[in-house]
Amino acid sequence: MSTEGHQITVGGLDVEVVRKPIKNLHLGVYPPDGRIRVAAPVSVSDEAVRLAVVTRMGWIKRQQSKFDRQPRQSERSYVSGESHFFFGQRYRLNVIDGAPAGRVCIRNSRTLDLYVRTGSETATRERVFLEWYRRELRSSATPLMAAWAEVFGINPPKWGIKRMKTKWGSCNIEAKRVWLNLELVKKPPHCLEYVIVHELCHFFERNHSDRFVALLDQKLPQWRLIRDELNAAPLANEDWID
Repeated sequence: MSTEGHQITVGGLDVEVVRKPIKNLHLGVYPPDGRIRVAAPVSVSDEAVRLAVVTRMGWIKRQQSKFDRQPRQSERSYVSGESHFFFGQRYRLNVIDGAPAGRVCIRNSRTLDLYVRTGSETATRERVFLEWYRRELRSSATPLMAAWAEVFGINPPKWGIKRMKTKWGSCNIEAKRVWLNLELVKKPPHCLEYVIVHELCHFFERNHSDRFVALLDQKLPQWRLIRDELNAAPLANEDWID
């Protein structure tokens, strides 16, 4: 069944509406900009959706206000003195010129060393740093993906890492592939684990239905706390969860 959405306007606010084979209507407000999304049963009309949105308008406005106040990471230039997050911990960057090839090393619990060629441009320093981020995220995610696939009783799926603006992860059931957002390398390790478990649940339930939530409750009972922590973490500079 198609779950393609459409957009309606309620009280001057844009609302994404997606119809799914679920029993109850679910309304959510998502970072970074307070996007409103309603997942509704197939039988529920747009007028009923409008009424649900109007009824919860006060809550919606409070959530959007919270996201407006949420801290954002400043734009990065990859120069000495900048702070960068790595699995939930803040590090000070120390750029070391004159290296034959770019690399990143963790010097201690507070400092990251970025080795680059003399005169390297910002784009080059960023590329070296993001490649390191990608390797580290893959190194951490690989055993988690294998361990949780075993818990679910399935073979580890194909998976990859990419930068995404609106989701921490995604799952293509037909292709049996999971994608993880590169930004997860900045968040605490249990946030990565939550996203992996969330996406693996989709192999058993395509939609965020009551059955999906029950499965997530069974596998990772504390998932709501982790989700809230993930959504409250500083956002990337570029505007960019399901």
